[in-house]
Amino acid sequence: MEERFSITKRSPGERPPPEDESRVSAMRLVTRERLTSRGLTCVVDDATLVVSELITNAIVHSGGRQIRLTLDVCDDVLCIRVHDGVPGPRLSAQCPGDDEHGRGLLLVQEIARNRQGAWGVSDNGASTWCELSLAAC
Repeated sequence: MEERFSITKRSPGERPPPEDESRVSAMRLVTRERLTSRGLTCVVDDATLVVSELITNAIVHSGGRQIRLTLDVCDDVLCIRVHDGVPGPRLSAQCPGDDEHGRGLLLVQEIARNRQGAWGVSDNGASTWCELSLAAC
């Protein structure tokens, strides 16, 4: 499954407009529907949370204009990829203890670990991915 959508060009630090923010819930819904239709209800909650966090990061931090979400199942592994097309470093999965933001990649990391999977960033930094094992499904 692949979904593409455009987002608004904005200045660094400028909050995304509501139509871009609404893409997060739309991609969660698409993910839930696609996985449920394939009988993968056992991973739906974790996958929708991962999608939510990766899409949010791409919208808020990439500076890109188009985002692509890909869900693939191969050899009992669900691979979630979010490509924003903008090479560069990504935020790490670390966050100061009292900060209200910045925990998204920590959640992704923990979900991947709990699902015997992994997460990471492409070599050029334009894509973030997460793999979740389906062996327990």
